[in-house]
Amino acid sequence: MTAAAPAVAVDAGSRYLRVARADGDGPPYLVDLPGAVPGEGLPTPDRVRGDRAAALAAACAAYRAHCGPPGRLVAVVPHGEHPPPAAETGEPPPQLLGLPHAVLALLRHAGTPPLPGGYGAAFDRAVLDGAGLTADDPEVLRLLALARAESGRRTEVALDRMVARPDRAERLADTVVHEVAGREITAGVVHRAFARLTEGLDRVLADAGPDRTPVVAVGGAARSATLVRHLADRLGLPVPLPDGTDPALAPVFGAALVAAGRVDAADRYPHAVAVRVHRTVGGLPRDEELVISPPGTLAPGGATVFAETGGERVRLGAAPDEGGTGREVQLLVRGAGTRGGVSTTAVTVSAAAGDRFHVGVRVTTDGTAHLVLHPLAPEAPAPLRHGAEPAAREIPLGALPADPVP
Repeated sequence: MTAAAPAVAVDAGSRYLRVARADGDGPPYLVDLPGAVPGEGLPTPDRVRGDRAAALAAACAAYRAHCGPPGRLVAVVPHGEHPPPAAETGEPPPQLLGLPHAVLALLRHAGTPPLPGGYGAAFDRAVLDGAGLTADDPEVLRLLALARAESGRRTEVALDRMVARPDRAERLADTVVHEVAGREITAGVVHRAFARLTEGLDRVLADAGPDRTPVVAVGGAARSATLVRHLADRLGLPVPLPDGTDPALAPVFGAALVAAGRVDAADRYPHAVAVRVHRTVGGLPRDEELVISPPGTLAPGGATVFAETGGERVRLGAAPDEGGTGREVQLLVRGAGTRGGVSTTAVTVSAAAGDRFHVGVRVTTDGTAHLVLHPLAPEAPAPLRHGAEPAAREIPLGALPADPVP
């Protein structure tokens, strides 16, 4: 009997491609790929820095070349929606797992679930914003990753000196530490970005109150001595990760445990999501709740979940819009064990009378929900159709409530 391909987790960062497994009952470990730096992973090729999909594909290709095709594949993503690797790589579609859930999986497996504190991605955005650069531009992110790989130590030293000696901060503020997209990033910009983030972190800790759970810093930026001192001044020494795990490896180790089926990702939305619809039954109008997503179905970064009945997607039609401003659609969340949905938000949907579509919901890896309206293809014989089918429309809903009141 041929052994099943091992489950694999990938964290495709801007500096290292980390591939991990958690075989049997043993602890998670980094796969030793040719060219990898011990304890770090495979250096990320310059050509894929800042492009998470390309970096993920490169990590999968390196693993496949050395170890053969993986089985289940879990990819760590910091925030937002990221596509899987290109189809020609031959890899199975990855399960996308947000960094906080990956770390929490590691902590839950060890029986110590403090609240993880992410840092790196938000810090990058603050630095780019302070330098007047677009933080959502993939090319800018790639260039920042390249610059940090070349001069990361210089940035850390400058930041450490400015935080430790505020009286000398102004003297170092104009020191250029990076050049990104033709724009100089100075130590002052980095210092102000650090201040913005630590102020936000301090507010979160203050809001949590004296009975808050312990906080651990994770990700590559958690190695920063400056950040560790900031946390230590307010909370005492950081909570150690299980088995002394390096904070930069915590996400991929947690994802490896999820990939191996040894701990649940716990990232699925636990409640049902529904919308209020109008139907005509026996010639009389009636309001009903249409369940789009049953409890435990929506997963961050997962596929859109469409309303179904009897295994078929429900077809909805747009009612006449006399005012021309669109119809209000009420989103409902139904807590476990409750019959009626609790209204959470309302969105305006513009559609022509007679338009028909499937309705669904998806959640990105940063927790943002979207109402998805997928128009039905014209009901005409295939040879008579021209052009591509109409694209789905998405309406942001924000974060779904964690604990709806029955």
